[in-house]
Amino acid sequence: MDLWQIDAFADRPFSGNPAAVCWLEEERDDGWRQAVAAEMNLAETAFLTAGPDGFGLRWFTPGLEVDLCGHATLASAQYLWESGRLAPGTVARFHTRSGLLTAVRDGEWIVLDFPATPPQPAPAPAELEPGLGLTPRWVGRTAFDVFVELDNAAQVRQLTPNLEHLTGIPARGIIVTAAGDRQGVDFVSRFFGPAAGVPEDPVTGSAHCALGPFWAERLGKTRLIGFQASKRGGTVRVEVLGDRVLLGGQAITVLRGTLLA
Repeated sequence: MDLWQIDAFADRPFSGNPAAVCWLEEERDDGWRQAVAAEMNLAETAFLTAGPDGFGLRWFTPGLEVDLCGHATLASAQYLWESGRLAPGTVARFHTRSGLLTAVRDGEWIVLDFPATPPQPAPAPAELEPGLGLTPRWVGRTAFDVFVELDNAAQVRQLTPNLEHLTGIPARGIIVTAAGDRQGVDFVSRFFGPAAGVPEDPVTGSAHCALGPFWAERLGKTRLIGFQASKRGGTVRVEVLGDRVLLGGQAITVLRGTLLA
């Protein structure tokens, strides 16, 4: 079985967010998929299968299956085109637990069509402030995550959370964001998902399904540039279109392998 590692939301090797992409000629059980994801020990491992109208796509962290993942979808599209399983210029159609998702090429960029998941105001979980070590400016909830706005980008960049506290929060993860502090960047963010086996995700495409609508409303524009300020870092282009969000990023294949087990 093909098992590739692709850096997503990356403009150079060893940046952005690495995802494993596994091509399955036949279905394998969930326990096997979870074991492969744990073996890869990346934020996400994507499993692709051929279908009559596109491809089946599922995502696993080292600890569990998730309902939506951006960077591993972007990596999956890159794999399909680069491996020749999908003709260049053809739309990649993915059937997932979050419905139909698509990817198209735009020069050196790949654009994903994802559902918007705007955050709604919500009480702060008891473990949030001890976990972050500061008081949020605004707290909300998305379909998957706790959403936190801080006062400024420096707080986001310098944040050193207590992951033990954050693990106790009943959510996939915690999105932390603030307005951008550099030219050409509308907002910065980070994502912590220790409960899902991902202490910090380098670049989280699905988080931008919430970040896009949030900052579009506050900044009064629908096209934005987000920078996820992890150690690896990555840029995400975002366009908000009602209940959908277009996410743009680049991808670079860094490893091609064969899974034997």
